[in-house]
Amino acid sequence: MTAAPASLIVIFGATGDLAQRMLLPSLYRLGRDGLLPPGIRILCTARNEIGAVEFRAQVAASIERNVAASERDEATLRALLTAIEYQPASFAEAASATALTGRIAGLRTSGVLYHVSTAPQLYAPICAALDAAGLAGAGTRVMLEKPIGHDQASAIGISDGVAAAFDESRVFRVDHYLGKEGVQNLIALRFGNALFEPLWNARHVEQVQITVAETIGVEGRGEYYDSCGATRDMLQSHLLQLLCLTAMEPPSQFAPEPVRNEKLKVLHALRPIGAAEIATHCVAGQYTAGAVGGLAVPGYRDDLGRASDTETFTALRAHVDNWRWSGVPFYLRTGKRLARRSTEVFLQFRGVPHSIFAGSNARIEPNALVIRLQPEERIELMLMHKRPGLDRNGLQLVQVALDLDLRDTFAQERRRPAYERLYLDALEGNGTLFVRRDETEAAWQWIDGILGARRRHDAVPKPYPAGTWGPSSSVSLTDRHGHAWRE
Repeated sequence: MTAAPASLIVIFGATGDLAQRMLLPSLYRLGRDGLLPPGIRILCTARNEIGAVEFRAQVAASIERNVAASERDEATLRALLTAIEYQPASFAEAASATALTGRIAGLRTSGVLYHVSTAPQLYAPICAALDAAGLAGAGTRVMLEKPIGHDQASAIGISDGVAAAFDESRVFRVDHYLGKEGVQNLIALRFGNALFEPLWNARHVEQVQITVAETIGVEGRGEYYDSCGATRDMLQSHLLQLLCLTAMEPPSQFAPEPVRNEKLKVLHALRPIGAAEIATHCVAGQYTAGAVGGLAVPGYRDDLGRASDTETFTALRAHVDNWRWSGVPFYLRTGKRLARRSTEVFLQFRGVPHSIFAGSNARIEPNALVIRLQPEERIELMLMHKRPGLDRNGLQLVQVALDLDLRDTFAQERRRPAYERLYLDALEGNGTLFVRRDETEAAWQWIDGILGARRRHDAVPKPYPAGTWGPSSSVSLTDRHGHAWRE
C-alpha cells in the first residue's frame, strides 16, 4: 500500500547532536527550496524538560551554526520555527508516553514519518507505544538510525520489535553514507558507463581498497564509542555498504529491491574471518597522543578519561568468494585520529602482460581508479604517460591522473548533505538508499565472527600515534601480498 503524503514528521531524540547538527538544518534547507510537503508539521521530542520557546531558540541557534550565511534567510527560519512543536517525553513513564502519543494524534492529518534518533534499545519500545496508540498503521513510516544493535542477536531483537508495529516496507534504516552524492555517483559510474563494467572483475582488477579515515577523536561521544569501537561503529555499516556497492552485480533497475538484493548477495559471499585467519587478516589499533594538522592531541584513553581496550582503528583483508571477485583482496580500513580525512574507493588494475619499454628501463605502474567521496568528490583514472623530452637515454613514462573534479564540473550545483536526500526519499517511500533488515543481519553475522575471533585470541589493540595511518602492523597486512596502502 502506498502511504499517504506526510503531514507530520516526528523526530525522537531532537535535542541530540545529530538532530541539531544535521537533521533540523536539512529540513530547513528543504523548506527553503520548497521541497517539503505543503503545511507540514514537525513534532520534536526528547527527555529534556524544556518548553517550546526554548527549544525553538535552540533550533534557531543550530541553523545559524550549521547553515552557511548565504543560505540563511529570515522568512525560511520563521516558517520552520512556526512548523516546529516540542513535547518532552520519556518512554520509561507511561503518562509521559501517553502525552506524546496524544500530541501526535492531535497533529496528524494524514501520513506520518517517524525519525527515531535515540539509543537503539528504545527503538522497539517507541514503536510499540506508537502501535498501541493506533499510530503505526497505514500511512506511517519509521526511519531508524544506526547502529541497529550491538551484534546479530540484538539486531534481530530490535528488528523483531519494530516489525511488530511496522512492516518491512515502511522501515527505513539509515546509513547516511548512502545519501552522499559521491556514493550515489559510484553507482552511476559503474552502471552508467560501458567503459568500466567489462573491467570490473577479477580478470582485470588486482586489488581493491576502501578507506574511511577521520582526523577527529571521539568528540564527546566517548561512552557510546567505547561500547562499540571502530569495528561496530564504522566497519559494520559504512565500509560494508561501500564494499557492497563496489562489488555487487548490476541490478535489473535502480529501485529498492533489485539494488538491495544484489548488496545482500555480496554480504553472503564474504569469506568468514575466524580464529585461524584473524592474526593475518585483521589489525586493530588505538590512538595515543600525537599531532594532527600540526596540533598536539591527547590519546584515546586521555579523551575517555580511563583505561580501555576498545579499538579506534581496524583494517582487514576481505574476500568476496564469487565468480566476479574470486582471488581479489578487498582491503578495508577505518580509524580515528589518522593522518588526513579521507573516504575513497581505490581499484588497482592488473599490469600489462608484457612491457615493450623494457629496453629503456621505463617503469610501468598499474592503472588505477580512485573514487574520492570526501572531503572532496573527485574521480581519478591513473594512466601511464610519456614524460616530455627528447628521450636521448630512452623513453620515460610517468603515471598521471585523468582527473574529474566534480566541484569544477558542477560548480553551479549546491552540494546537498545526505539527510536532505534521505528525508525526501523516506517521505516518498523510496527505500533504495536505505538498508534492509536482512542486509543488517548478514553484516552483523560476518562482523560477529571477526569480533569473536579477536576475543578468543585476547587481541589487544596495537597503539599508534595520532596523526599517522594506524599501527605499523597494518602495513604488513597488504605488504605480505605485494600490495601497499594508498596514502
